[in-house]
Amino acid sequence: MATGIGPPATAQPGARRPASGPFLALPTGSDALRERGKLERAYDTFLTTGDVGLVRPVVADSWRLSRESGVSPDGVLPEVDLVDSELEAYRSAHPLAAVMPLIRRLLIEEAEDAGAIVVVADADARLLWVEGDPALRRRAEAINWVAGTRWDERVAGTNAPAAAMRLDHALQVFAREHFASNVAGWSCTAAPIHDPTTGQVLGALDLTGRDDVAAPAVLGLVRAAAAAAESELRMLALTRRDVRPARRAPSNPRTLSGPWRLGVLGRDRALLGVRNDPAGGTELSVRHSELLFLLVRHRAGYTADQLAVALHERDVPAVTVRAELSRLRSLLPALGLSGRPYRLTTHLATDADAVRHALVRGDVAAAVDAYPGPILPSSESPEVQAERDALHRDVRSAVLGSTHVPAVLAFANRSCSRDDILVWRHAVRLAPPSSRPVLIEHLLRIERELGGVPVRR
Repeated sequence: MATGIGPPATAQPGARRPASGPFLALPTGSDALRERGKLERAYDTFLTTGDVGLVRPVVADSWRLSRESGVSPDGVLPEVDLVDSELEAYRSAHPLAAVMPLIRRLLIEEAEDAGAIVVVADADARLLWVEGDPALRRRAEAINWVAGTRWDERVAGTNAPAAAMRLDHALQVFAREHFASNVAGWSCTAAPIHDPTTGQVLGALDLTGRDDVAAPAVLGLVRAAAAAAESELRMLALTRRDVRPARRAPSNPRTLSGPWRLGVLGRDRALLGVRNDPAGGTELSVRHSELLFLLVRHRAGYTADQLAVALHERDVPAVTVRAELSRLRSLLPALGLSGRPYRLTTHLATDADAVRHALVRGDVAAAVDAYPGPILPSSESPEVQAERDALHRDVRSAVLGSTHVPAVLAFANRSCSRDDILVWRHAVRLAPPSSRPVLIEHLLRIERELGGVPVRR
């Protein structure tokens, strides 16, 4: 374990050290207001004399590093060096993209209600995902605590994600412990996330907010979430799956020709493309994704009123549906969208069709390989939900009846099956002895959370 300034050490995969005093910002029983006052006085003394007094060693080292690197104590505004498509391409290709669904389940959904921000950074302390409480995120934008910004201590001063990776240890930074004054109103708890194979630091998981984010219990929470992310990466490495979100492509569908294909699996926004599309496709809006998918599935077509009911259980005004269809027709004239009823006059295949065809053939491995996730997962359209549930049910049923080990493990590892206790029990039964311990560890976690009957080792 590193205890001073220097590069992060290489840790054994899954290794965890108990939280100890030097890494806790507010030990149990301490008074936050009193600690703030003490830190302000210690900070003023450090700027004047260089004496760190009773400041925690991890903070004192970071203060020294910040000052030696030329960080201004008055305030910082790190540059946003990745934006828009460049940011999306970079984080989509990053190994930690694979564990974001897990992190969202474990932390982000709760953070939105608790008044906190969840951050995932890369090994260079560049923020990749910044999610959580909307009001707090707007406040954080004032200091460029946003995705695409690099918060290395040598540039931005003391902060939890960067220090946690430099020391390779979960830690907290409370209020005035931040070196830059415009960051001193925030508190953070962060833990490094390691590559399960090499032990190298891939990035950090951070919880940012008010004083309560520096409570002792939060350190354990973030460490546990980081450990779960490493376990998830270990699972993915085991099955050798590397499913990445499709990128947004700037293709102009007016200039393309050939068989059209609509990608709706595991995506909130459909991807429309043709075989000669060098960019891979064009990402549609959520509403256009729903409309086009419904028109593909119902070749006879819909009236505007029928589509309004199909799109939402409380109905969307028919005039809104007509306007969206008009925009869709303008965007995709080659598809041949006709009216009265609204229907497609040209053939459009979907990636869901490939899954259905594989299931009809009895080829479970091909069906799983073609199924990265449910149809338009965030759609609330009743008819899309029905199609989504039916396809997932069919794939799941085929997997539960299969003895094809790679296919079963691959399906279990999909984000849509990560908490499916029956699928994981089936995977454990089929897995070779070398893989069973990792699978059992995950299954036991599911059973504890769901209250199931524990699997026998």
